[in-house]
Amino acid sequence: MSEVEIQPDLGQAANEYHGISVVKWFVAYLVMLAGCVGALVFLLKEEPLAMDSWKAFQDSVLAASPAVKLLVFAIYISMCCTFLPMNTSWIVSAVSMQSVAVTDQMWSTVLVVSLIGAAASTVANLNDYHIFTLLMRSHHVAKVKHTKTYNVAIRWFEKTPFALLVIFNILPIPVDVVRPLAASHRYSRLRFAAANFIGRLGRYGVIATVTYMLGKQGWYAVVALLGLAVVLALPKLVKKIINRNKTSQA
Repeated sequence: MSEVEIQPDLGQAANEYHGISVVKWFVAYLVMLAGCVGALVFLLKEEPLAMDSWKAFQDSVLAASPAVKLLVFAIYISMCCTFLPMNTSWIVSAVSMQSVAVTDQMWSTVLVVSLIGAAASTVANLNDYHIFTLLMRSHHVAKVKHTKTYNVAIRWFEKTPFALLVIFNILPIPVDVVRPLAASHRYSRLRFAAANFIGRLGRYGVIATVTYMLGKQGWYAVVALLGLAVVLALPKLVKKIINRNKTSQA
């Protein structure tokens, strides 16, 4: 028996997602992103990075003002989402090392990095929410709501949605199944944002604290986090390659 149960109201299922203005959200996001990039360009004109040699470039990056570092940090994090799966942990660690930290105190560095990182990551995850909402407006994609797998998953999500969103934002998991479930369920965007912010605040706070405490060995944390990201993403990559090979051989 097929997993998909044919329903007569697939159009209605897709139309449920037309109450959210995806265009307005992305216009606001692009305006914010343009403002951050513009501010960064202005600051770099005032204090340009040295391009004479790689060593000179590294030294100028280390000597850059906290505003420059935090703008680069915020811009990068705000673009890291399911559809642009760039790792975030390494850059949180990078701006938290004592040699390049944005303040001269551990707790102020942890606080600033965590707050800005969590805010930027929440914006990125809201991008996911709106993209998944847009996808659900397709009649073909909306069919997923009539499968047994989806019904089991959504019942699991409905039990503790806020807690699940917080947990999945704390854990360094390469695939987040909760975000698409939240969008398909039309979970409150305000609660979605709050859960994302709380989870990422805790996650980035731990990374920033550990990195700063390592002192001159802070770069070990960056390398370790990059290695962890690769290890976590490797099974997914291998699975994709295997599936592609099976498809090509079929």
